[in-house]
Amino acid sequence: MSIAAPTAETRWRCTLCGNLTRFDVTRSAKVVEYLHFDLAGEPKVEETEVLTETIETVRCRWCNAVDQVELVARPGAPGAEEPQDV
Repeated sequence: MSIAAPTAETRWRCTLCGNLTRFDVTRSAKVVEYLHFDLAGEPKVEETEVLTETIETVRCRWCNAVDQVELVARPGAPGAEEPQDV
């Protein structure tokens, strides 16, 4: 199962426990990095370009459910439902 990454308008939510804040994410990425080595040979990454990135699994830290995450609208995002006053 693959899930999209959250955006400025969306966030993740565990469908089993409702967690919105803690997830373990396994992802694969293909990147190009510009490395600068100092005279002692210590590397420092100065630039990173992500060519491709795939989220493989998302595990909820609260209930340990795997791949039970959905994208939901962030509060205040365009199209998000406003809470109803009771």
